[in-house]
Amino acid sequence: MTESPPLDADVVRWSAERGERADRPLLVLLHGYGSNEDDLFGLVPHLPDDFVVAAVRAPLAPPFPSPGFSWYALDGFDPRSAANVTPAAERLIEWVDAVDEAPFVGLLGFSQGGAVSLQALRVAPERFAFAVNLSGYVAPGPLPGDAVLAARRPPVFWGRGTRDDVIPPALVAHTVDWLPGHSELSGRVYPGLTHSVSEQELADVRAFLDLRLADTV
Repeated sequence: MTESPPLDADVVRWSAERGERADRPLLVLLHGYGSNEDDLFGLVPHLPDDFVVAAVRAPLAPPFPSPGFSWYALDGFDPRSAANVTPAAERLIEWVDAVDEAPFVGLLGFSQGGAVSLQALRVAPERFAFAVNLSGYVAPGPLPGDAVLAARRPPVFWGRGTRDDVIPPALVAHTVDWLPGHSELSGRVYPGLTHSVSEQELADVRAFLDLRLADTV
């Protein structure tokens, strides 16, 4: 199992100053393997202004010479299993609980960050309003919260590309099977897209987030 230290509150990037965050929905951005909090923060201009956006840094450093940070290690036996992804999700939940002043909280993650966002839904199925999973997957293995999540069925957007050769096909197949029974699933498979995010995908994410805001009116 991956050991996961607490998230560092001093390296979080916020779209709004502290005094401007109260009573606004919170959207937490979770970057991918080998990246950092600056990466997904560049998406802020493409996201609805009503959200306060927080881009957090993963707590682990990948083995040299990989740059950046990671949510869990990718070496060892079955590194993408629920047992290894769950500690990262638990640390994320701890951080959200410590800073949350929002009427509701959503998650948006890329690759590893997408897996952690879905795992956080499973660990705390009533804590988050929705998740956006970009080029990520559901970690294999059952969790105690899965039955509650299946009953609650929060909205989830899953976007991935047909030329993504980073996520193993078995994990894609598992996610295809698992998400419809545990969420209100929407999303798209983008022809020609690699392990990345396209302009069309960002437009689809924006539409999904606009709907989440409309749901609360």
